[in-house]
Amino acid sequence: MAVELCLLLLLLCGSTISEVQPIYKPPPGTLDFGFVPSKTYDTGAYHEPGAIGILFKIVHAFLYLVQPNTFPQDLIRKLAQQQFGNTQGDYQKAIYYEIGFIVSAALGLLFILLLPLVGLCFCMCRCCDNCGGEMHQRQKKNADCQRSCFATFLFVASLIISVGVLCAYAANQHLTNQVRGAKKLVNSNFKDLKIFLNDTPAQIDYLVNQYNTTKDKALSDLNNVGPVLGIRVQEQLGKEVRPALDAALTMAGAIRETKEALENVSVSVEVLQEGTERLHANLSDVKMHLSNTLNDSACNAAQAASTCNIIRNSLDQLNINANFSGLPGVSSQLAKINDVLKIDLSSLVQKGYAAFNDTPDLVVNQTRNILSDIKSVLESIGSNITTFTRALPVQKILGDLMVYLTQSEAYVQDYFPVVEQYDFYRWLGCLILCCMLVLILVFYYLGLLCGTCGYDKHASPTTRGCISNTGGNFLMAGVGFSFLFSWLLMIVVVLTFVTGGNVEKLVCEPFEDKNLFKVLDTPYLLNKHWKNYLAGIIFKNPNVNLTFEKVYSDCKENKGIYTSLHLEHLFNINELLNISMYTEDVALKIEHIQINLSKIILLDEIGKENLLNFSSTGIDGIDFSAYLTEINKSVTKVDLLSFANDLEARADQLPKGALENALKGHANNIRMIHNQQVVPLEQAMSTLNQSIRLLKRTSSELMVKVKNVISAVNAAQNLINNNASQVIVQETKKYMDTIIGYFEQYTEWVKESISMEVAACKPIANVIDTAVDIFLCSYIADSVNTFWFGLGGSSMFLIPAIIFAVKLSKYYRRMDTEDVYDDSVEQW
Repeated sequence: MAVELCLLLLLLCGSTISEVQPIYKPPPGTLDFGFVPSKTYDTGAYHEPGAIGILFKIVHAFLYLVQPNTFPQDLIRKLAQQQFGNTQGDYQKAIYYEIGFIVSAALGLLFILLLPLVGLCFCMCRCCDNCGGEMHQRQKKNADCQRSCFATFLFVASLIISVGVLCAYAANQHLTNQVRGAKKLVNSNFKDLKIFLNDTPAQIDYLVNQYNTTKDKALSDLNNVGPVLGIRVQEQLGKEVRPALDAALTMAGAIRETKEALENVSVSVEVLQEGTERLHANLSDVKMHLSNTLNDSACNAAQAASTCNIIRNSLDQLNINANFSGLPGVSSQLAKINDVLKIDLSSLVQKGYAAFNDTPDLVVNQTRNILSDIKSVLESIGSNITTFTRALPVQKILGDLMVYLTQSEAYVQDYFPVVEQYDFYRWLGCLILCCMLVLILVFYYLGLLCGTCGYDKHASPTTRGCISNTGGNFLMAGVGFSFLFSWLLMIVVVLTFVTGGNVEKLVCEPFEDKNLFKVLDTPYLLNKHWKNYLAGIIFKNPNVNLTFEKVYSDCKENKGIYTSLHLEHLFNINELLNISMYTEDVALKIEHIQINLSKIILLDEIGKENLLNFSSTGIDGIDFSAYLTEINKSVTKVDLLSFANDLEARADQLPKGALENALKGHANNIRMIHNQQVVPLEQAMSTLNQSIRLLKRTSSELMVKVKNVISAVNAAQNLINNNASQVIVQETKKYMDTIIGYFEQYTEWVKESISMEVAACKPIANVIDTAVDIFLCSYIADSVNTFWFGLGGSSMFLIPAIIFAVKLSKYYRRMDTEDVYDDSVEQW
């Protein structure tokens, strides 16, 4: 019942999600729901044994040698189902699996039975002065070598026994230390379980409260329906509307540019006509004066004649080249353009822009009633979530669980001193066993010490010293205690070996590789009527695929208990609160949004007529070729500056005098004409050239261009008047998807949070790990196995120690008689 209550408190998490929700693609703007509040669990379900871990690994390796077989899942299943022995091969399989333990235990039992019997026979035999009981030692040639070997072997055996005793003592002390420190680990687990229970309601409240984030975002978009939906509609329509208005605005600019160009043409032609007439007259005067100067008698001189003739022959070049008097005027076109400009086309186009830019305001004004209905739906969703959350008996469940947990903790705390007391008895008993071996070792070490130090090789067996004799007595005392204690030690070794070894092989190793969970998850194992035992307990439905292994693995990864225990099979979330029902209401209300944009006028008939009048101004009838022909000519036939420079250069070739000075004066006069008359004419020609070319470009297919602009404006207007509804429906659908997408984000976030964050069940896995992996395996099994490993090794080496001690004692003890030889007999 407690388990069911623990699971039930998480069910209200599902009150905010539905079982199947399509993921919105493409996703809307991501909502920030923050982080689900959670605390860090303190328990680290991992035990590091320290230096003694090396002994644990050695024991594990020894157990693998004794029992290398794989975990017998089939046998364990049959044993749990009480079907073991139904088939003939079951016992054979069990024996085959346990053969290592059986053989080792048999050897131990043989040790237990034979060693006391051998000890009894040995004592009786010695009492009859046999088996080394006679206090007489025959002297041998290699006696010193034998004594040294026996002493060495006994010392080595004693060292091995000492190592075994140390291992056993270390394991015994390690178990006691861990038991004493286990209280902290137990308290840590209880603390984590309390955190698990206390944090879950806050996490659930956080999930429920985060609906406000979704609602606020949806309300924000609804309150800003103009910027959101209106701008979306405007952007879609603007793909055709804006280019049409831009083209009309460009044409309005072209009209102004055409007027300026015509004015420039009219002024420039007038300036050029007047300027060329005045230039022609001035050039004629210059030619006349130059001709008079060249007719001077000074030109008849031999040195000047050729130069004067060259100058005289170039006088025809001083004449105008371009004739602008015959160019047609543009006054009629200019007059028509002025008539067109009486209507401000740019202002009309700007009105179209303004009307189109009012689309968001039109959307706001025409969606007021529907938006109020949608807001009511959103508020009702939040109210239903809150109502359902309050209807669940969360506090009662949590209270019951906390009481159960508190009682369990109190029971453990009360029982723990008893555990420590029994552990003290165990520790004391194990210490006594170790002390038995220590007592034997003390006799052996004292015997070796006294015997070695007190031995005198020159003394005869009957005259050996007191120290040497005492050493021999210590060795025999050690032999006696070995016979007395060895069987008792081996009984403890066999019992702990069989128990601890099987716990390691049948519990600890399968738990580590999860084979134990596979056995527990066997259908109909723990209950012959239930396929899945865990699902039968939690859901009362054993057909649900819920396994111990999956639950443990999920909790080990700190997933939420909702996911780990598949609580969706216990609660039908859709039936509790179906968000899709509300989203459908929202979607239907959004789909009923109807927006009328027929009031938007992009360009009225006056503007269109103005464009047509522009195309009829006649600028396409201007004789551009005549203008360009004259413009491409130079103002004069020769560059006046070059002519003046050449004239001055030739004057320098003449003898110094009046002729030279006169020609240079004429050159300066020509330069002045160029600067004062030719340069302005060239500037006027440049202006005329630019204006004529602009007019030519503008007039090129002018009627077609104007009609295209009017057609684009008409098409855009037709889109607004007739086809805007399709665009509005399309953008309304996108807007609806955005609003619904907020709810889908919320539900997906809740699902993810419930799966991974809410009521993360790491403490449950920690409790299992603490009980099995740490307490049973690391603390108890490893320590017990190491204890019997050390104690058993020491017990086994008591046999060679007994033999060597008996043999060695003969060389240390004082004999009653000794061999006596005549002088003729070889001495040993």
